[in-house]
Amino acid sequence: MTRQFMNPLRNGLNLFGAIMVLGLLAGCASQPPVPSDKYYRLQAVFAAAPFASVKFPGNLEIERFTADGLTAGRPIVYNDSNNTNQLLEYHYHFWTQPPTIMLRDELVSYLRTAKMFTNVVIPEMRINPDYVMTGRILKMEQILGSPNRTRLEMEISLRRPDNNKLMFLKTYTHETTQSSAAVPAAVTGLNEALNVIYSDLLADLRNL
Repeated sequence: MTRQFMNPLRNGLNLFGAIMVLGLLAGCASQPPVPSDKYYRLQAVFAAAPFASVKFPGNLEIERFTADGLTAGRPIVYNDSNNTNQLLEYHYHFWTQPPTIMLRDELVSYLRTAKMFTNVVIPEMRINPDYVMTGRILKMEQILGSPNRTRLEMEISLRRPDNNKLMFLKTYTHETTQSSAAVPAAVTGLNEALNVIYSDLLADLRNL
């Protein structure tokens, strides 16, 4: 094959390659940017005055909470009011920790501040408890509909490990209407619900 024939062929292939590269670059430039992940947390704030004296002398151990299925995961869960039996997960919207840990840790801080027990610990501290508290998250979700709202439902129990006596068992539910359907509004609603439930729990423990 002569050089005169090779040069046009090579030039044609180079031109074709350049066109392909430009086409790929143009296609990439036209794609919308991928949304960044967003992370949220709930915080329970003890706003009242601490107890003047300890009501339950001894160590309270709060176990890691339990939850079923999607509720235990880090993606924020929602459903449609027209199909409440179907749960969905948001893409790009996550809790900073699994709710089973996040809500447990918030309750630890809440009860430590309240000073109702001598000490409030978690199992990892390996301290012999005088009381054991368990929590189960039944629902922790946004409900899209009219109106948009959030629902938090938790079961909390208290027992004595020395004799396995159940001292307390109650289910708490709180719904909050959202200002919008946006995820940050749902987080605000669930945070309000968490504070209401922990405040109600403290009032119930006071009456034991």
